[in-house]
Amino acid sequence: MQTVTGLYDNHADARAVVRALEDAGISSDSISIVGRDGDERESKAGEGAAAGAGIGAAVGGTGGLLAGLGLLAIPGIGPVVAAGWLAATAAGAVAGAVAGGAAGGIIGSLTDEGVDEEDAHVYAEGVRRGSTLVSARVEDSEAEVAQAIIKDHAPVDLDARRASYREAGWERFDASLPEYTEEDVLKERDRLRQTSQMMP
Repeated sequence: MQTVTGLYDNHADARAVVRALEDAGISSDSISIVGRDGDERESKAGEGAAAGAGIGAAVGGTGGLLAGLGLLAIPGIGPVVAAGWLAATAAGAVAGAVAGGAAGGIIGSLTDEGVDEEDAHVYAEGVRRGSTLVSARVEDSEAEVAQAIIKDHAPVDLDARRASYREAGWERFDASLPEYTEEDVLKERDRLRQTSQMMP
């Protein structure tokens, strides 16, 4: 079993990855999506899907993973739309955590599935700053296909993103920091666009 993960600055790209993974025969139960999307949050907010069990239960069915998207609040990250195993385990960790310990939700869930801890911190920070994370737990025989799909949809270059964060003084994800507002997210996206335009 392997965990294949990609971070996307565009929520629509992340959704396209989920569809492509499902189209390739990877079970919806093996895929997760966690991120910000204002339109989706508005439409799903009234459904009360913040409980981890509710998110996990919503994943099944004929509509695929995206049909189960629900609203989840993660300390240090804020409100996200999420579905799948990562959302359910992160929500479970949050529900059972003591104050200040809930940051392990996404990070702990990813590292438990074999994701490097340094990378898990960048993924969590990316979600905090407005990106969307797609992660699939796949059999070894499916790993190459899953990796190709994630790569084909142009995920964030994790090393470059880590360097960008560190240039601004970031070291690792810290759930005690204030959550990013929508305005903060827009500013971060502008900053990243300007940074990418300056690169050779």
